[in-house]
Amino acid sequence: MDSVALSLIALIVFVSVIGHEARFSRLDKRLARIERKVDLLLGHLDVPVEDPAMDAVAALARDGKAVEAMKEYRRVTGAGLKEAKEAVDRLQAR
Repeated sequence: MDSVALSLIALIVFVSVIGHEARFSRLDKRLARIERKVDLLLGHLDVPVEDPAMDAVAALARDGKAVEAMKEYRRVTGAGLKEAKEAVDRLQAR
């Protein structure tokens, strides 16, 4: 009986963790979309956003060090690889 109860508790905890993980994943995606929209609005309005860490990313991108720039962008923003590559590509296109 004890092993059945323990297995049931473990299953409940597992399902709960999976549910929270999925929710956090959805929230991360929504937040990333909102951040992209804010970035587009600021760019469209020519509002400068000063961020010393992003200046370092821009300098690496200008120097042709795309991989290092992507690593730094991910460290600073917590973004994924695809988003970091897109951001560095935009910086290099300027």
